[in-house]
Amino acid sequence: MKALVYHGPGKKAWEERPRPRIQDDKDAIVKVLKTTICGTDLHIMKGDVPEVTDGRVLGHEGIGIVEEAGKSVASFKRGDRVLIACITSDGSCEYCKKGMYSHCLHGGWILGHTIDGTQAEYVRIPYADTSLYAIPEGINEDAFVMLSDVFPTAFECGVLNGQIKPGDTVAIIGAGPIGLAALLTSKFYSPSRIIMIDVDDGRLAVAKEIGATDTVNSRINGSAVEKVMELTGERGVDVAIEAVGSPVTFEICEEIVAPGGHIANIGVFGQSVDLHMEKLWSHNITLTTRLVYTVTTPMLLKSVESGSLHPERLVTHHFALSDIMNAYETFSHAREEKALKVVLENR
Repeated sequence: MKALVYHGPGKKAWEERPRPRIQDDKDAIVKVLKTTICGTDLHIMKGDVPEVTDGRVLGHEGIGIVEEAGKSVASFKRGDRVLIACITSDGSCEYCKKGMYSHCLHGGWILGHTIDGTQAEYVRIPYADTSLYAIPEGINEDAFVMLSDVFPTAFECGVLNGQIKPGDTVAIIGAGPIGLAALLTSKFYSPSRIIMIDVDDGRLAVAKEIGATDTVNSRINGSAVEKVMELTGERGVDVAIEAVGSPVTFEICEEIVAPGGHIANIGVFGQSVDLHMEKLWSHNITLTTRLVYTVTTPMLLKSVESGSLHPERLVTHHFALSDIMNAYETFSHAREEKALKVVLENR
């Protein structure tokens, strides 16, 4: 088969690899129909994830068709259409029993990380019964690809941790795919106001189209803090969702959150931030962090099937899987290319 293979920082190749085989009775082999590129893949290419070694097939998102199922797989058989969760769960360890699948003692984030991933024509999925989800035909496939990672991440780490309630004022810092997915899923809880903050007018325009009540370009409008405080009558916001992973954007959250409010961190930080406890302690602020668990995937699937959630709205580009090198180039220059999520098709 062909696969996208990592060969060290800055080096990757679309090359021949052996087709994966069943290694355990709980495995399934899935023919990939569609996959995508994640910001985490770009971090890997920069050398920021040293556990990823030379020769690893990248990718942790996608949908496909079961090609072969191990003898112990009870829920799936050859020919079934499936969603591949970005998190692998054995379903039985102490962390999985708590719903903390990212900390699974035998799984977690392993696809495209410590085992070969989904940016390939075929992929082996360990613990298939608890790491795959059945998907129906007749619904936009792009929507299901977005449920592998970006939507459960935004919903669990941002919306649920932020404890958004009807009537809340919410600010989302970062209008990339994660921030926009947080915007779409926050609407489940009917906030009265959703303020999107970014430095890219194009992404802010998308945010406005899909439901933001207000947008703030912090590059053009000056202080994002001043603008948000002006919009909220100097009160601040009930929930501030950090979807960038930058000390600057984290500090904005600290400055705009109202007494009794929540700061929900989604962004991945590569450096330390200043925690202003001199203000936060007396304002009864709740600060949360979290890895995606994918426990909400079944609910998000039902929301897509019912037509109440449209994750495909974040897809801006399509490529053939064999054109993955160009897809990486586009995604790596997202602002210039006006790219949000790219989808790769293996037909």
